[in-house]
Amino acid sequence: MTETPQLSGKDLARQSLAAYKATARTAPAPGPARAKRKRVTRRGDGRDPISLAAAITGLGADLPLEAGLAGGNLLDQWPDLCPQYVGHVEPAAYDEQTGRLDLRPATHAYAAQLRLLGGQLAKQINDKLGRPTVRGIRVLPVGNITTTAPAPATPQTSEPQGPVKTRETASPGYRATLEAALTHRRPHQPTDPYTLEAMARQEAAARANRLPESATDLDQITLRQVDRSEAVRRAALARKRQKASGVAEPRRAFDVA
Repeated sequence: MTETPQLSGKDLARQSLAAYKATARTAPAPGPARAKRKRVTRRGDGRDPISLAAAITGLGADLPLEAGLAGGNLLDQWPDLCPQYVGHVEPAAYDEQTGRLDLRPATHAYAAQLRLLGGQLAKQINDKLGRPTVRGIRVLPVGNITTTAPAPATPQTSEPQGPVKTRETASPGYRATLEAALTHRRPHQPTDPYTLEAMARQEAAARANRLPESATDLDQITLRQVDRSEAVRRAALARKRQKASGVAEPRRAFDVA
């Protein structure tokens, strides 16, 4: 039984190279790579008809409309974005590439507050703008800030009021209409015989149950007499208690001795 001799690394490399050459002879030769055609957009002189989308795209290419839009909105809307810092902190600049907002405080206290609450302030601005515009805040040295005072409210001038209109100063048409309405006004007195009879019975019952004036006067006199008798009784009881206690009755200045 013959043993297969073990090949060395060089022998294996020679065999691999020979197999690759044999495969290369039989494999078809690759064709030349097709070059991609580059589309060239021909821009006319402005008189050729184009679509609306192409016009807007060309306008955006000529004028960078989005450049600085976020920064301009941020600086202009600072009083609405951070009303708590109006008059104390001023936005100095905004870097759109890095998203950094430079703020200049008016005092050292506000500078320290911005350094501590910078992250919360950036979140507040981004939430109000609706997009992550501010990614960092840099606090500038303390300096004078230019605060624009709010425009004074224009006083509302009250319109001159005319004279009060009454029936005497009303227009002739109003007077004629009022007179016609009063002339043709329906009487309030009911004409139904049953209603009239009920009203008559009610009036008769009220007159029958009414007290005479003499009885009313007698009641008033009786009340006065009762009040006088009650006063005399109370005075007698007070004098009796005073005598029982042994205290002499104080004399008045104008009493007869």
